[in-house]
Amino acid sequence: MCGIVGYCGHKNAAPILLEGLKKLEYRGYDSAGIATLCGGGFCLKRCKGRVDGLVPVSELAGKTGIGHTRWATHGAPTEENAHPHCYGRFAVVHNGIIENEALLKEECLLRGEHFASETDSEVIAHLLEEGFAGDLLGCVRKVCARLRGSYALAILCSAEPDKIIAVREKSPLIVGARRKECFLASDLPAIAGEGVEVYALADGEAACIGAGEVKFYGKTGAEVQKTPVIYDFEGENAEKGGYTHYMEKEIGEVPASIANSLIDFSSESRYSDFCKVLCQTYYIQIIACGTAYHSGIAAKYAMERLARIPVEVCIASEYRYRDPIISPHTLVFAVSQSGETADTLAAAQCARERGALVAAITNVPYSSLTRMADFVLFTHAGREIAVAATKSYAAQLALLFSVALFLSKERLPFSVLSDFVELSRHTLSRCFCIADWAPRMKEAKSVFFLGRGVDYCNALEGSLKLKEISYLPSEGYPAGELKHGTLALVDDRTPIVVLLTQRALAEKTMNAVHEVVSRGAEVFLVTSLPEYVGAEGIRSVCLLPECAEIFSPLLSVIPLQLLAYRVAVLRGYDPDKPRNLAKSVTVE
Repeated sequence: MCGIVGYCGHKNAAPILLEGLKKLEYRGYDSAGIATLCGGGFCLKRCKGRVDGLVPVSELAGKTGIGHTRWATHGAPTEENAHPHCYGRFAVVHNGIIENEALLKEECLLRGEHFASETDSEVIAHLLEEGFAGDLLGCVRKVCARLRGSYALAILCSAEPDKIIAVREKSPLIVGARRKECFLASDLPAIAGEGVEVYALADGEAACIGAGEVKFYGKTGAEVQKTPVIYDFEGENAEKGGYTHYMEKEIGEVPASIANSLIDFSSESRYSDFCKVLCQTYYIQIIACGTAYHSGIAAKYAMERLARIPVEVCIASEYRYRDPIISPHTLVFAVSQSGETADTLAAAQCARERGALVAAITNVPYSSLTRMADFVLFTHAGREIAVAATKSYAAQLALLFSVALFLSKERLPFSVLSDFVELSRHTLSRCFCIADWAPRMKEAKSVFFLGRGVDYCNALEGSLKLKEISYLPSEGYPAGELKHGTLALVDDRTPIVVLLTQRALAEKTMNAVHEVVSRGAEVFLVTSLPEYVGAEGIRSVCLLPECAEIFSPLLSVIPLQLLAYRVAVLRGYDPDKPRNLAKSVTVE
């Protein structure tokens, strides 16, 4: 979602802020801005569109400043609605949503104040100006006490030009310190660097950031000591490595992502407490959004078949509102690449309040989800720059399948799963046909992805990827459900991608193939069953290596990710930065 950066030190702030904003571009945004303190006031520059629109920043003097990339919620993506917002002695950038903004704004209007934007964020600057009486931190705390919703704030005050106040509630914010410099950001890549100590703010905490030091304050206002986050600076390298786009590079990193995320729980003593809970678990719930939700569906098939444990997969944004039932001995897996997905965090908190133990599956060790959960399982996918999840999905599958294998009644050897590292490499080498599929999809009116059983999860995921980055209408469907209404949409302008990796369901799935072929549709088959190469009615086949069927989503998703990538490029879109979407959805 929105990105925040801040700097206070001995260097010119604007170039550092600009570089930080560029490192947050992967999060998704529609406008950007920078404000610095200079000459007793603010130097401000904002733009609609990409961060490059702020260049040059040479006119922004000052050694203290804040910057922002905005993903529109309240108000259209315009320069006027871009952050920072300035009013009186204050400049503010804000991530999140202020739910009582209308009431607070009415109060300001009654005082005769005027607003320059349509955002919910501008009201914060007005409240700060009205309440400031010399105590900056105290003023910020009083204003925040009036806000309902979620926020991460970075605040400049011209009356105290050598500091930034940062405060967080349900939206991520981290602080970095190095010698005579301090940094602020909503995500680690913007400030990670040699010699930088990083601290993660918790909900209700504030930081007072100066050129030489940073102080932290708890919910009561008392100063608190914090422990630095451990991170791998070298691992934060984000070069494309010769690839045209990050998404293509990250699909190529799927085998490494699988290898790094598999866990042999039976031989890893550090997971002994978690394994004890697993062995006492009668019910499993998986809560997630988007791609992570699809990994949960794949895990449901594997866990129920191998372990015979009931598994419910829940859309996180709906979880709290259906009054969920938590039975005794229920374990909840909360799956989020960033660990900051607002809906997943809220659902996990709800599950904990109702007595469930929560295991976090995330790619970010310093995230809000890791602090909330009873157990944390890291996916180790590495940094993923493209907005559309690829290698992180493979990592989530690998980790969830590791749990299923540990719980298996058949006591399958770990090699059944670890073999997928090499199998995924073979799959990448077999996807040459996808280049021929993409032109057939380019001008389609819609595309359907069909699968039965475990293939259904990747029918959903393949469809989501195509929609996300190529903007083609698409739907993932259980193969047997197509005839119950949706078949009415199929004609000779409707490409159909069929997934087929389970021999016991092959004939049933082929029935759906015949149904769509008879209505003029072209069928493209992704299968690990060689006997279906050349089957009647199939236009083209991507043949996967033969594998353990229950874990086949680790392979079948790869050609679907490549298909979405190639279609997006053919249609002239940037697959790394799809419109209207964000990498980390930190608002409800």
